[in-house]
Amino acid sequence: MSLNKETLYSNNHATVNSKQIDLLKKHFPQCFDKSGNFIQEKMLEIVNENDIDLSKESYSLNWLGKSYARLLTSLPPETLLTEDKNHNQLDENKDSKNLLIKGDNLEVLKHLVNAYSEKVKMIYIDPPYNTGSDGFIYNDDRKFTKEQLSELAGIDIDEAERILEFTTSKSNSHSAWLTFMYPRLYVARELLKDDGVIFISIDDNEQAQLKIICDEIFGIQNLLCQFTWRTDGNFDNQAKIKVNHEYIVCYVKQANMLKFPETIDPNIEESSKLFKNKIINTIVKNGDKNPVSTITLPAGFKANFAKGFVKARNNIFPYFHNDAVIENYILVNDVTVESGWSSKRNLELFIGNNMKPTVDTKGQLTDYRLTENGAIESVKIRGIQSHVVSSLMNMGSTQSMGAQLNKEFNISFSFPKPVSLIRYLISITSDKSAYILDFFSGSGTTAHAVLEQNIYDNGTRKFISIQLAEKMTLSNEALKLGYKTIFDITNIRITKAAQKIKSKNLDYKGDLGFKIFETVEDFRRDNTALTLESLNFFDSSLLTYEQYQSLLITWSLYDSNLLTDNIINIQLNNYQGYYCNGCLYLLAPGFSNKALKALLLKLDNDVTFVPHKVVIYGDNFDSVKQRELNEALKNYSNKKSLDLNIVVRN
Repeated sequence: MSLNKETLYSNNHATVNSKQIDLLKKHFPQCFDKSGNFIQEKMLEIVNENDIDLSKESYSLNWLGKSYARLLTSLPPETLLTEDKNHNQLDENKDSKNLLIKGDNLEVLKHLVNAYSEKVKMIYIDPPYNTGSDGFIYNDDRKFTKEQLSELAGIDIDEAERILEFTTSKSNSHSAWLTFMYPRLYVARELLKDDGVIFISIDDNEQAQLKIICDEIFGIQNLLCQFTWRTDGNFDNQAKIKVNHEYIVCYVKQANMLKFPETIDPNIEESSKLFKNKIINTIVKNGDKNPVSTITLPAGFKANFAKGFVKARNNIFPYFHNDAVIENYILVNDVTVESGWSSKRNLELFIGNNMKPTVDTKGQLTDYRLTENGAIESVKIRGIQSHVVSSLMNMGSTQSMGAQLNKEFNISFSFPKPVSLIRYLISITSDKSAYILDFFSGSGTTAHAVLEQNIYDNGTRKFISIQLAEKMTLSNEALKLGYKTIFDITNIRITKAAQKIKSKNLDYKGDLGFKIFETVEDFRRDNTALTLESLNFFDSSLLTYEQYQSLLITWSLYDSNLLTDNIINIQLNNYQGYYCNGCLYLLAPGFSNKALKALLLKLDNDVTFVPHKVVIYGDNFDSVKQRELNEALKNYSNKKSLDLNIVVRN
């Protein structure tokens, strides 16, 4: 065991390619020397040994600010997280696994990366479309000199100066929009499970640019679909062409990991065979794509009739080279048949499997049989029912959703996406216990859709909604209704939606609550704000109780504990520590020898207390106290074989 000093979210080593280098170090450590330098020849050896084809063609989208956008993906968050305790301690919220987080979504996504990495099954976002009238402007609070940006981003001074000009000029250019979106999508990808899916609503203003940066971030091979959604709005306006669609761009983190969706397009008639568990089709199919070939049906092949013959013939497909004799629903002799086939390979696998059902590419058990007229039929037993098409129709409109919000919840919001649309997208993910993330939450439609879908199919999905506390303009109708920010609307929408669902489902025991967290300024960046008036909870500290709680929540999340995990108060004599999933946090000053003895006693006697990491706030533990704690726990570890890691943070 050793005493490790740690500075969270350090800027010191952030560069344009920091995240890519970290990934290479994680998966290909043999390609780096002791000094951390990349050994290109080692990587080429790996490529050559695995017969990977190297493409000689490539393309990408470049814009003013791309280097800065890539740098933003690697820079650490500049904030801390805190919670709304009054809200979170309400009975309906205290055990909830749902989250509503107030703050800049890039900051929040960076905070979530450690704890929620590869946990999110679905992301849906409705970002600004940059229409010129939707209010999008690029805002950036990070402060760089042109020299700093030039060094960090690896660009010349002139380009750094031009980038800083548009990041401070409230631009809504294509470059500004791409610079805004790129780091958010890049960090969001880290949160997706391997079979995780992201849906992005967009229109023609930025669709082309969005598609290309998503190809770069997610990989062109992982494009699932570019859905068109018929918006069914009001088209009384005069235009040369009346646009009645938007796009929903959809990528999978690893397309080969995604299973067939267990859903059917709601426009399909209920009488369709898609809703049947057993599907029977002939595989006799002739045409240019199905050249004629022969197959030998062995004795023992099944038939759908009890007894009879299929005579030899060469005038009707399939041709029979000899008579087929059937007894007790079984072919009693080998027979050669000739035709074009729609599933020849699978039929041959079936025959080679002693006529036992095989599994097709959709996971369906498939049997084959001979009919009285000589056709060969496939009989498929559906494990799942799946029929998703790229054109989305009859799934509500923003106009009808807006009217519903106004009528039911007294909420005024422009162009909210309909719940029915998001519920359908949720059904495509086919995971009833999924984490579903929306980091442009707006009116809260995604969270509302999650709650309703859980009611519909008894799911346990959890939502994570992120929304900036963007202020309403004086002309906005929502301001007149008492909503000062968009976050206020998100909050009240989810609350009222949950109340409505509960009133209609009185016996429902699922999770209809949510916990609220928000980003706050990191107080350690400006210690001049601390005064003696802030002395309250910790007698000798210049920090408030709320500031300690912010450190605790932020550090716990950094240590891969979920925001909804319980943090337990630990009393060590008169000293208060905190414990969460094996992490013990000692933040306050005044950690005495009595507190240390109480800690060792608790390690001995409390079977539920098994920490693997002890995190101390360095500002409140001088070097002597750090050594005392380290020595005591090291000796204890030697005695009890606990693998304790002590971390000093500032």
